[in-house]
Amino acid sequence: MLGNILMLVVSIGIILVACELFTNGVEWLGKKLNLGEGAVGSILAAVGTALPETLLPIIAIVFVGGAAAEEIGIGAILGAPFMLSTAAFFVTGFAVIIFSGRGRRNTLMRVNTTVLGRDMRFFLTVYVIAAACAFIPWHEVKIGVAIFLLGLYVYYVMRTLGGDEGSGAGDLNPLHFARGVAVPGLTMVVLQVLVALGAIILGSRIFVGNMEAVAHVARVSPLVLSLIIAPLATELPEKFNSVLWVRETKDTLALGNISGAMVFQSCIPVSVGLLLTPWELDKYTIFSVVIALASTLLVFNTMRTRGVLTAHTLAVGGLFYLTYIAFVIFVPAAWNPF
Repeated sequence: MLGNILMLVVSIGIILVACELFTNGVEWLGKKLNLGEGAVGSILAAVGTALPETLLPIIAIVFVGGAAAEEIGIGAILGAPFMLSTAAFFVTGFAVIIFSGRGRRNTLMRVNTTVLGRDMRFFLTVYVIAAACAFIPWHEVKIGVAIFLLGLYVYYVMRTLGGDEGSGAGDLNPLHFARGVAVPGLTMVVLQVLVALGAIILGSRIFVGNMEAVAHVARVSPLVLSLIIAPLATELPEKFNSVLWVRETKDTLALGNISGAMVFQSCIPVSVGLLLTPWELDKYTIFSVVIALASTLLVFNTMRTRGVLTAHTLAVGGLFYLTYIAFVIFVPAAWNPF
């Protein structure tokens, strides 16, 4: 037990270092590719840091198999957007409030509302479709929806790249793998990003493995593990990357990293679930979808009606997260409204 806890601490350290390497490297990669902040945050950073939580359900469904593995896989697929739209929003907003208190910045988020609004509209639309598929009895229809979602993500990437202004990274810190060079080469930039991604995946896998061991000793159910604990571990990259970026007031990168990952998670892993599982959701998974949609709607409507976004609005995501935890703890397992 103590050994597992120690490895949890070590894995968090690995993820923190890897995220610093990744955020630094991906900014330089965006500059090399002449991409703006929207594309860097919503595509490069979001997809890269989404890899750990994407691999988890695929491994469970494809390589492990069985009813229990399918349950864990579906829980991890839906748990990721839930964590991003609640815990990740909260951590980012809370970090801004802390940095504001230290005089580093103010609580007003300097974000591109067009970029973030597009991300959230995509997510809200796709996630409603994903939830609705749970009530469709024909697997052939689910296969068709999965193909549609994959195509929709391709369309989203094209829209993001086409509507983004290049060279939006601004002043960059030196590349960690080439600190003595003012303008590093593309090869060194790509190498740093790949090393960082490998370390993120390694750290996340160590975290999940030891968290599973701790949860087993603590007698936590696999459903709670798949919906809450595993996604909380694998979403660490998005949270840490976003904190690093809001510290430097690169708010579009910070929130684009989260919102872009939400779009990715609602399209790619959900498509895997639709294709390879019965995609039958219970009260816990459905309520996680409701909470994710509600938290995202709050942020989206705030940007749309006020034209601005504050850290306090993001921090409300913590209340949505606690609401779901209370639901899991206090609602009897035998209660089934569906």
